[in-house]
Order: sequence, then C-alpha cells, then structure tokens
Amino acid sequence: MKAGTWQRRISVANRMVVIGALAVAAFTTPAFATTPGLPAGLPELPSLDEGMQRDPHSGLALRGYDPVAYRIEKHAMSGHPDYEIVHQGAVWRFVSAANREAFRDAPDIYEPAFDGFDASAVAEGRAVDTDPRQFAVIGSRLFLFRTPENRRSFVEDANLLKTAETKWDDVSRSIAR
Repeated sequence: MKAGTWQRRISVANRMVVIGALAVAAFTTPAFATTPGLPAGLPELPSLDEGMQRDPHSGLALRGYDPVAYRIEKHAMSGHPDYEIVHQGAVWRFVSAANREAFRDAPDIYEPAFDGFDASAVAEGRAVDTDPRQFAVIGSRLFLFRTPENRRSFVEDANLLKTAETKWDDVSRSIAR
C-alpha cells in the first residue's frame, strides 16, 4: 500500500476516535449538572415549585433589600453581600449579622406576603412584580407594591386585604414557576 493511503486511513481512524469520545461525553454528562452563565456562589435557576419571586439574573430576593429592616428600621434598606443566606432558592441580603440571624431563625415572620407580589394586584386577581421600596407592614405582615398608588389604596381599604387573601390561591396557581 502506498504511504498516502496509509495516512488517509490513520487520519480517518483518528477522527473516529475523537467523534466516539465526544459522543460518550455528550451522553454521559447530565445536562443539569451546572447552569452555564451563573456566577459562582449563586443558587440554581428557579425551579417549577419555587415560591418567592427573585431576580433571575442575580438570584436576589427583594432585589437585595433586607426583609428584617422593614420592621426594625421602618424603611427599605439595601442588604450587604457580607450578610446573606440562601433560603428557598433565593439569595437574601441583610444590613447586619443580627438581621440575618433573625431571618434564619424565623423566615416566615419576615418573608413578604403573597410571595412578594403586589398585594393590590393580587386583590385584582393578578401577579405583578413589585418595587421593594414600596411596602407596608400591616399587623405583623410585610406587603410589597409596584407603585405608591397601589400601596396607598391597599393601606386605605381594609377590604383589599381580605380580597387578596381569598384570591391568592388562584393567583399563585396561575404563576409560571
């Protein structure tokens, strides 16, 4: 056999080995092993059964605002990356270690009502994203709103809270998670 023929056969054999190795790797590596594009340390993308809304790009709940500060400081305060925890698939930030520990000990107390969706919109049967700076603490519950107008109407009309509570189950089932 000529040298050129042997070289072609060796080249074809080498290609077959490479293609076979790639095929084995493609079929043995699970597609869900890692999520490309997420910075190190962030939780995975939202799952289908996840409750609290969070930013899909950063993974932050409440856009990084401290859920404990709403009650203690009486205003929205941005949390700090040094004081964060992952809770139910979202990164929660806090202004202090004490606030982080308070949340860790009793998250149900500090999480916003209606999974952080606009309480006025829930009363209308809709799930609407919120601005964490628009909030109200009514009783012991934190409510978030998209606009100051939504906040004002919800605070002024006690019936809206009752309406939102009755509609929440239907609204929560309609949310694509």
